[in-house]
Amino acid sequence: MAEIIPFRGILYNVSKVSSEDVLAPPYDLIMPEYQEELYQKSPYNIVRIDFGKEQPGDNETDNKYTRAKQYLNEWIEQEIMLMSEKPSFYAYEMIYSSGGEDKRLTGFLGLVKLEELGKGKIHPHEATYSKPKQDRLNLLRTCRANTSPIFSLYKSSDEKVSAILSQVTQTKPYLEAVDAAGATHKIWQIDGREEVDAIKEEMRDKDIFIADGHHRYETSIEFQEEMRGKQQTPPGSEPFDYVLMFLANMSDRGITILPTHRLLKEIPENMDGRLSAYFDIEPVQEGFDIVESLSGKRHAFGFFQNHDDLWYLLRFKGNHLTGIHPALREVEVIILHELILKKALEEGNIDYEMDATKALDEVRSGKYRAAFFLNPTKVEDVEKAAFTSVRMPPKSTYFYPKLLTGVVINIFETGVL
Repeated sequence: MAEIIPFRGILYNVSKVSSEDVLAPPYDLIMPEYQEELYQKSPYNIVRIDFGKEQPGDNETDNKYTRAKQYLNEWIEQEIMLMSEKPSFYAYEMIYSSGGEDKRLTGFLGLVKLEELGKGKIHPHEATYSKPKQDRLNLLRTCRANTSPIFSLYKSSDEKVSAILSQVTQTKPYLEAVDAAGATHKIWQIDGREEVDAIKEEMRDKDIFIADGHHRYETSIEFQEEMRGKQQTPPGSEPFDYVLMFLANMSDRGITILPTHRLLKEIPENMDGRLSAYFDIEPVQEGFDIVESLSGKRHAFGFFQNHDDLWYLLRFKGNHLTGIHPALREVEVIILHELILKKALEEGNIDYEMDATKALDEVRSGKYRAAFFLNPTKVEDVEKAAFTSVRMPPKSTYFYPKLLTGVVINIFETGVL
């Protein structure tokens, strides 16, 4: 049974700082030049805590993680950040445009009790890399706080939570900011006893599907295990037994998943022959929009290679996916990886690109030999993968827009101050 509880969140004091100056995108989207831009925006930008700079002379006692803790402590002491007076949930709304359509996604922030992935009510859907987890673990060990929420989904036909969020979001938000992509982010505090209890009750039996933030969840589990070895308190009784999540209902029409295209530095010479074993290949004159041409087509992929005036539409022939759970044989990103990247290409070095035009340019420039284009993964495919305990390949989903870091922080214990 999932346990989701309110908490006394730490929020920026909007009477002292501008929300747009102090919030930041997730750490894994911040390139060095943008990191510097965020540093220059405000001396209180959350990037200093969540994704700080390394400095010459850093050592075990003075490094980006210890500086992060120092910033967090100082900003709370200076009342740049404030702790909510009551345990609360926090409504979070994002208003944005995608594919020429205006959208609105509303969910809430709360603490979710940690449990082993896939063994209870919390389900992953995507494989992860080890290096980012080590960075997140070092930050967690030092700051003992969740500075950015995990993006998760749940499925509910009940309407109590939706009704509460709908009512709350008609009022003036505590915090409002526009991100670099033009999306508007708004935060409201929900601390009324009746509303808090209604949210807890509706969420009590719900499965939770991690959409974005697998690294942070797995890091929280590892930190919990470390702390359990040091403390002999009952499981579930400590702050480190919970993690900060944003939770949105799968039925919310504001959920958007964008495709992440694959770039390859090397491909075999007999590429057509290898692909034709699994796909019908249709040449398409350059000038057609690859992504638009794929839209609405099932089990179809785009392929473009260096020094070629054509791109190719690949249509899966079927009946080649062995050893894959039957429920996942229709999932396009799995078809791509199992048949193209593993069998036809024998894997190799893969890079990822969201922008199809940029991916094409990267291939034309000679930096990459080829690119594969695909349709976005569907929300129901995320649910299928989660329930079958099969991890999709990394970068199978790109949930958009990204949650901002620093909107609400969860500190494990006031003793860190």
